[in-house]
Amino acid sequence: MPTSTAAWQALTAHYQATANIHMRELFAADPQRFDTMHETLHGLLFDYSKNRISEETLTLLCNLAEEIGLGSQMQAMKNGAKINTGENRAALHTALRLPENAEPVLVDGENILPKIHLELDRALAFAESIINGVHTGTTGKRITDFVHIGIGGSDLGPQVCVQSLKAYRKNVAVHFVSNADDAEIARTLAVLDPETTVFCIASKSFGTPETLLNAHAARNWYRDAGLPESGISRHFCAISSNVDTARNFGIPADRVFAMFDWVGGRYSVWSAIGLPVMVAVGETRFRELLRGAHAMDEHFFNTPFRRNIPVLMALLHVWYNNFHLSDGHTVVPYSHDMRRFPSWLNQLDMESCGKSRTAGGQPVAVSTGGIVFGEEGVNCQHAYFQLLHQGTRLIPCDFIVPMTTPHRVGHQHRFTVANAFAQAEALMRGKTQTEAEAELANQSEAECTALAPQKTFPGNRPSNSFLIDKISPFNLGMLLAAYEHKIFVQGTIWNINPFDQWGVEYGKMLAKTIEPELNLGHEPKHDSSTNGLIRFYRDCQER
Repeated sequence: MPTSTAAWQALTAHYQATANIHMRELFAADPQRFDTMHETLHGLLFDYSKNRISEETLTLLCNLAEEIGLGSQMQAMKNGAKINTGENRAALHTALRLPENAEPVLVDGENILPKIHLELDRALAFAESIINGVHTGTTGKRITDFVHIGIGGSDLGPQVCVQSLKAYRKNVAVHFVSNADDAEIARTLAVLDPETTVFCIASKSFGTPETLLNAHAARNWYRDAGLPESGISRHFCAISSNVDTARNFGIPADRVFAMFDWVGGRYSVWSAIGLPVMVAVGETRFRELLRGAHAMDEHFFNTPFRRNIPVLMALLHVWYNNFHLSDGHTVVPYSHDMRRFPSWLNQLDMESCGKSRTAGGQPVAVSTGGIVFGEEGVNCQHAYFQLLHQGTRLIPCDFIVPMTTPHRVGHQHRFTVANAFAQAEALMRGKTQTEAEAELANQSEAECTALAPQKTFPGNRPSNSFLIDKISPFNLGMLLAAYEHKIFVQGTIWNINPFDQWGVEYGKMLAKTIEPELNLGHEPKHDSSTNGLIRFYRDCQER
């Protein structure tokens, strides 16, 4: 239990002694603060100097990681121990990024690297056959569109990669369908040609309800176009562990790409789940994505905590979540192409760390996962940044800022970068009453008195800045892997299992009961509220 450690007690006392120190004071006392509180890795710059910390804070946080046994847990994950205790599985997404000639990684005595690279090569070969026109539709036409049907981790990871790497896109348009609401698939199909479209069904069990609803809708659309049943094998593929069920759907075994039990959905973009990324950017770029993630893995597993980027990210989150009692965390990519990154991180963090029980099943002793959200900059500056700057809640912020752009339209990029840097500075500095009054020197005394309090900012709001030279596959791989490791470290410190997600299952189970009751003749047997909702639905259907 983290609260019983000496390091936790020392951090509690340290927080009480330093809670009222403003970051302005910290920067004034140490003009070289940036030099000792930033890290670089393969062109990535991680600046964490704008945090409510001192060197003593970092020492105590690293002591906590040591006392908790983070190092041994990191090695356990790397070596294939079954650290996903809720499902009695390993958590080996890092193995998906290993080169083929790496040291063996054993799961139940078997080296899994040959299987990883077999499936990777199969998926990449299929993707390349679509890109270069070798794989055609049943009528011989070249494939122009690839539709990935999944949900959750089988959707968000590939989607953020495809969108972020738009500058590297090949000649096949990639679409994503995840929502069970029929509007999404209807609008997607409306602009496609069944003769030139391939669908990818991503479901480990080939039984995910939302995914199968959309898969059947796609298959019916294909049939309704008058195309032969025998051609389904050229227009559908699957990523699944259930080859038999996929075959019953009409997908042959050679079009089913394997998923592995020891990789959770939200950590799976590095596997065959990344097939839409492979189709979008091609083999060379996808392998660069893997190399970037592997570079972050090497840094994570081999760097002392004090200089370890993902470890520092996690320790800072613990510092604010458990000692400053912050309400959440926001991530802001200053890039339109990376606008889905916050949604990906929302799932990664909140599904992994939204736990109230320890890995051993006991109630947690501390606050765990917070509310994670975000939006692309500069847009969000005109929305929720008001709360960040002048609200009553403490919400740390991550800024992700590419230093170059492939578009070169006017001065937009320079303006965007300036805003990212300015927001981080404003959150840190704030604005005092005296400074606000000086800005209003030309106003009347009454106006100054009325406006000055409204124009003050408390400041002392923490942020991290991640600067990358450009949004490349390698850099994106590093960023995604850094946040994956951050989540793992948080879970280790809080003694929760970040690799299961039982909380998402319960509602799905109840939905299976409720769905048939939405038909007339099935009397609902729930609480009065749920029964009332069901009856209202029936009334609307009758009308």
